[in-house]
Amino acid sequence: MTMISKLSRRTVLGAAAAFALVAGAGNALAADELKIGFVGVTSGPAAAWGTSNVRSMQTLEAIYNAAGGVKIGDKTYMIKVITFDDQKDPKRAVEGMEKMAQEGIHYVVGPNVDDGAAAVRPVAEKNNIIYFPYAFPKELYTAPASNAVLGMIANYQSGPAIYKYLMENKGVKKVAFVAANESDPLSQRDSGVAAAKALGLEVVADKDTYQNDTRDFTPVLTPIVALKPDLLVLSGVAPANAPLLIRAARELGYEGLISTETAQDAKVLAEGAGDLANGFISVGGASTPEIASDQMKAFVAKYTEMFGEYNDESNTKVYALDYILETLKANPAAIDNVDEFKKTIDTFEAKNPYLKDENAKLKYVGSTSFGQKRQLAVPMVVNEYKDGAFQTLFVGTVD
Repeated sequence: MTMISKLSRRTVLGAAAAFALVAGAGNALAADELKIGFVGVTSGPAAAWGTSNVRSMQTLEAIYNAAGGVKIGDKTYMIKVITFDDQKDPKRAVEGMEKMAQEGIHYVVGPNVDDGAAAVRPVAEKNNIIYFPYAFPKELYTAPASNAVLGMIANYQSGPAIYKYLMENKGVKKVAFVAANESDPLSQRDSGVAAAKALGLEVVADKDTYQNDTRDFTPVLTPIVALKPDLLVLSGVAPANAPLLIRAARELGYEGLISTETAQDAKVLAEGAGDLANGFISVGGASTPEIASDQMKAFVAKYTEMFGEYNDESNTKVYALDYILETLKANPAAIDNVDEFKKTIDTFEAKNPYLKDENAKLKYVGSTSFGQKRQLAVPMVVNEYKDGAFQTLFVGTVD
């Protein structure tokens, strides 16, 4: 979580102005209400993943509503975000999606983990809900499935890119994997192992697991460290566990690289591992100072004003709500008809307001991974942690 200690009044006030054109400001008194849902984890060890979703959505809600709402077709809508904490429990995720259906909501952001995203699929399909998981099972995005749209870069897209970069730039040859004994991280481990082997890397450990409530990782990591891998991959690691694993590995004398394909929290790393976390590689939010537009900076400023801190992962999470709104603008009939939304996905294109490049576009991708466009196009930013903050290693894309 990147902390911003001071904000200029000009920057904060500029947030509303920067978004006013996007909102298409109308008369708030005459506006209808457009409910957008969130179902995901906002408590427990993985809370940072869902909290960054909710706060991103609530920041945009505040910005757009302050500007008079969002014009879609010939109507202006005030945005109302409805949230549900699934506590990383698939059963609660189903309850949350059922709540969204009862509220008449057709567009939902989340869930954040594989189990939850898979569990809600029947509810979403039965109730005509398009949902935007931050979870990676390919069956959610490949035909005949059509209601889920991946909201971020998948581990099987980022993993090969990270391993290739470390091979070419850091001389990595031997890799070890460790994962929590849950379906989500185990799935990410298996795809990571396959990607590493496909690149010609030697995988020296791929069966070691731990329980998610583990607090002493020394017994888990001792045999792995003894193998002296060049890279230790913490597959699908929850933000709260990452610093504990890093600290244990370093205290055992491990001197190699440590990485993960999941988004992390700089504040949690600083508090839990301190300088021992320096060099830790993870997938970051979909922005860097080099590519961020003024509108992204305005979003960060407003978010920080509202919540007192900023999570780098929200550079990715900001996109989902805007994709929903911009797609609805492109086809207003999709407001209450998800089939119209699906029709629009294949041809949809709009200016990307969060990138400095004037030619950058919002568009749906995923044809290579899923055989159909069921993924948001967001930059793939890979970060390295250093002295309390994330620094960019490289930026990539998927198609």
